[in-house]
Formats: sequence, structure tokens, C-alpha cells
Amino acid sequence: MRIYCMSDMHGHLKEFEDALSLVTDSLSDSDTYLILLGDYIHMGPQSREVIDRIIELQDKYGSDHVTAILGNHEESCIMGLTGVDDSDDLKAGDEKYISWMRGLPRYITRGNTIFTHAGIDEEAGDWWQVGTSDHIFTSKYPAQTGEIPDLDMKVVAGHIGTASISGDPSFHGIFYDGASHYYIDGTVTESGQIPVLMVDTSEDRYYSVSSDGIKEVKAYDKH
Repeated sequence: MRIYCMSDMHGHLKEFEDALSLVTDSLSDSDTYLILLGDYIHMGPQSREVIDRIIELQDKYGSDHVTAILGNHEESCIMGLTGVDDSDDLKAGDEKYISWMRGLPRYITRGNTIFTHAGIDEEAGDWWQVGTSDHIFTSKYPAQTGEIPDLDMKVVAGHIGTASISGDPSFHGIFYDGASHYYIDGTVTESGQIPVLMVDTSEDRYYSVSSDGIKEVKAYDKH
């Protein structure tokens, strides 16, 4: 099984389309999937259009092949704290977007990998599914790195920019800690890019997908 994933589009439709162009030709394959890790809205000017594009992909390929996960910005909108476009007010037709957000899962597992927006309660170990609060799935902070005790799985998440996690303001690629975590929020508002991670579940290997090709993701080295 091949799983492509990306995160934190934040209303940037062009950058989302650029990332999708690397994967959509493969989505008709029965063994290929796309998982989106949340924060589709706010910050950029086209929040509704990003959601419309995701719904279009789900209609075309099926929601089992294109899965969208709940992010903290969608959760904020569901709770009525913000509108779809980060304003205080909802607009005509926005209820359909909020209804769609309400149906989003907080995590999904495939093979040896947990896909979620922000992270899991790692102290819960093998009981993470019942031990992780809703808030942790969508809003965990700071990012956790290193081996996860008593859990032989990897976590793929967005939510916190990889520039922040790596400590390198110029780094916006996929951050792998060399142990149990892959973080893929490339801070699109600064970098103009949405990183694409591809997971090969049969081999338990993780690759960066870009216009330059497919490369296995190595542990981040600040040197």
C-alpha cells in the first residue's frame, strides 16, 4: 500500500494544487491512498476552495481513498470560535463546510503508521487510542520526538512547522527524528510549499515526493 499525505494547506489553493499534481495520477490505483492531516482553512485567502477541492477528490476517488483528518483550525470553526475564512462571521453556504468538518476523524491508522494532525498521548503507549484526549489529537504542543515507549508504531503529523521543530528557520521540508515521528507542516505561508510524504506500508519506508523525484526521508541533521 502506498499512502501520500500532506498537511496544513491553510487556504492556499495554488500550493495545494502544486502538491496534488505530484500524486493525483496515482490515485486511481487500488493500492494508493491520500491522507490529508488537517488545517485546510485560515491564514490563506481560499479556505472554501481548498475544502471544495478535497470534496471533489473524495467524490472522484472515494472517501476511503482520500481521507481528510480534523485539524485544530477546523475544530475552532466547528466550535463557533471562528468562521471558515478566519473572520468572526459565517457566510451564506458555510454550513455545508462545517457539516463536512464535523464528520472528519481525529486519526487514522494504516500499517505501522498513525496519521493525525498534532500527535498522540505517548505516555499511554499501546493504549494510545483510548488514552489520547481529543485536544491532543488536534492541538498537541510542543512537538514530541524520540522513541515512543511501549508502542512499535510511527506517527505522522502536521500542526507545528518543521522550521520550528528543527530549530532551522530556513527548513520547511519533512522532519524525521530518526525514531518514531515524521512531521510534515512546511509552513506554507512562509515557504510557499506543501511537503508530500509517501508511506510504503509493505516495506515500512517513508519517502519525500517532489518535482525532483522520490527520496527516502532520512533523520534530520542540523549540520
